[in-house]
Amino acid sequence: MKVRHCQADGQLKDAALTQQGITQSLALAQFFSGIHLNKIISSPYKRAIQTIEPLAHAKQLKIKIDERLSERVLSRKPMDDWYEKLKLSFSDLHITYEGGESSQEAMNRIVEALYEQIEVEENHTLFVTHGNIMSLLLKHADSNIGFNEWEKLSNPDVYVLKHFSQDHLEIKRIWHNI
Repeated sequence: MKVRHCQADGQLKDAALTQQGITQSLALAQFFSGIHLNKIISSPYKRAIQTIEPLAHAKQLKIKIDERLSERVLSRKPMDDWYEKLKLSFSDLHITYEGGESSQEAMNRIVEALYEQIEVEENHTLFVTHGNIMSLLLKHADSNIGFNEWEKLSNPDVYVLKHFSQDHLEIKRIWHNI
């Protein structure tokens, strides 16, 4: 399962959850109360960790940090037209901007983390990540997913990915804003 973090007060690595985000994290813990989990792996960003702490506490699971779940950096340089550049990066997966990473590079690292769990047969693993990188993982599973689907992601958001074969992942959105 893949979780996008709850509402945060910014995009920086140390941005914390807002009060609404804290409420959402508690709702997520309740949402997952009847779902079996073996492992929680999170982005190192503060908002991702805060999103999943109530669930980890309730399930008595440690949160493993994995840098590969970090948000994609579009550019290290501020861009006034970042929105248009992001949109373009969904159709041209290899385009890069100053100091940033291409969609393909970002997709490769999160897919690597996913298949690592599949290889060791770690079912019921929960990944906690961010909107852009999560949408790229979904795009790996379904090439029709793009910028429009990224725009429709909510904070938080939850998807299940089921692995059937090397070439087939099934995705299903299971979160409905509460």
